[in-house]
Amino acid sequence: MRTLVSSQPQILSQMNERMVLRILRSNGPSSRAEVKRLSGVTAPTVSKAVSSLLKSGMLEEYEEAATSRGRPAKKLRLAEETAQVIGLVIDTPTCTLVATGLDGNIREKKQIEFKTPDTYEALLQKVSEEVNKLKSTHGVRTWGVGISLPGLFDSHEGRSILSPNVPITNSQYVRKDLSKRTGLQCVVLQETDALCLAERHAGLARDMDDFAMLDASTGIGLGVFIEGRLLKGSSGLAGEIGHLPMVPDGVKCGCGRSGCLETIASDTALTRLVSKRIGRDLDIHQIQELVQTDDLNVAEELNNVCNQLTFALATVINLFNPQTLFVHSRMFDMDAALFDRLIENTETKALASSFRDCRIERARSSKQAGAIAGIIEHLTDSRISESNPHFLKVL
Repeated sequence: MRTLVSSQPQILSQMNERMVLRILRSNGPSSRAEVKRLSGVTAPTVSKAVSSLLKSGMLEEYEEAATSRGRPAKKLRLAEETAQVIGLVIDTPTCTLVATGLDGNIREKKQIEFKTPDTYEALLQKVSEEVNKLKSTHGVRTWGVGISLPGLFDSHEGRSILSPNVPITNSQYVRKDLSKRTGLQCVVLQETDALCLAERHAGLARDMDDFAMLDASTGIGLGVFIEGRLLKGSSGLAGEIGHLPMVPDGVKCGCGRSGCLETIASDTALTRLVSKRIGRDLDIHQIQELVQTDDLNVAEELNNVCNQLTFALATVINLFNPQTLFVHSRMFDMDAALFDRLIENTETKALASSFRDCRIERARSSKQAGAIAGIIEHLTDSRISESNPHFLKVL
């Protein structure tokens, strides 16, 4: 890593602190000597950055259990006992809140799930109530909230343009409204961007600069990393392939048109087909439980949706030529062989040279992890002092 010089003390100090945070996020708990080695900067520079971060509460120092004679070694880590961040996933039919330390490791006991409210005001009220409960932990500072939001999101304006599956957020300023309600800084990521960030932080995309993420869960979205940067488009709307018109006079989509790709090639499409056949409404979780207990066979619907999903994979491979294409969906949990069939089908549709250069993998990340990664990334990049004018920078 490039050595930093000290020509502009305040800016360079913040850059050094960010460097330390990134090293600990990538490598886990480390000694000061290890941070010095990984950063390539001088010991006094590391010491100054670490001291500032310890004082701020973003780092913790602890003694590692001794494995031989001598004093236990001291290690630095991102704060996990005295600090927390909250991740919010806005989705349908449920929303989820999760709290973690700055290490980003999700702990089951700090997860809350609730039915998605029918109105935007009710959503703000419910989220605010649950966030306040999570904030009440004595001695633990809550640094902020990361939000995974479905649909079209204008990152410049901070406004949800259109969410076909959670329409109560249409034209709303979720970040601003929740910041006002909770008193916390909030950042919003479009849900597929959140999945990309989670996969890059803690999944199979670590150290990858070129990959794509196809989310085929509630709808269909696409996130693309090119040369280490997320492809956003002029208004942050890049990747909306779910609304490509596929079936003339097809099923009405939440975007207002009919026959969009996500109406035939997503988890939601699967639930609609299964619910129609059995004569009652089920969600994806209920269908999965019935399949696992052998009370429901959905082989025909799975094959139908998988065949349609092939078009989405082939399109992404042909257009972006990614090194790796991750696919996020619950449908693959219902048939162990389904994902392999999807890859085989895609090979027959995609350009041979592009398919050969692309590895297709199931995503290991989750939207919860993406929301958490978003707020931690924001804290790291904006560097953390309430007096910093960039403290409220929005992703």
